[in-house]
Amino acid sequence: MAREIIRTDNAPKAIGTYSQAVKVDRTVYLSGQIPLVPESMELIEGDIAIQIRRVFDNLSAVCQAAGGELGDIVKLNIFLTDLGDFPVVNEIMAEYFSQPYPARAAIGVVALPKGAGVEMDAIMYLGS
Repeated sequence: MAREIIRTDNAPKAIGTYSQAVKVDRTVYLSGQIPLVPESMELIEGDIAIQIRRVFDNLSAVCQAAGGELGDIVKLNIFLTDLGDFPVVNEIMAEYFSQPYPARAAIGVVALPKGAGVEMDAIMYLGS
């Protein structure tokens, strides 16, 4: 089983001991993304909707670097510091995904890195 490390400058670089994504055969495991602007590595300014869009854009960049797209995600995990933002996630997710939607979990957490309000990780399958 060969592992391929996925890396792109179009998404924030890893800020710890991890890779942006790891590809094993046709499955890609995407590390958590917070709303960092790749060029500055600073949190994007603005409300939770802007943060959520930035996270989806970051995930999309990693998906593309691995040879896929957001629509290839089969499992999405969403971490929110305020579960009251869940309706905003649903609204924005409908802009980035179409049916059939991936399996998903939304988890409320006390805090996220750098004070972010949202983080997402995913599993992507690159079909035949």
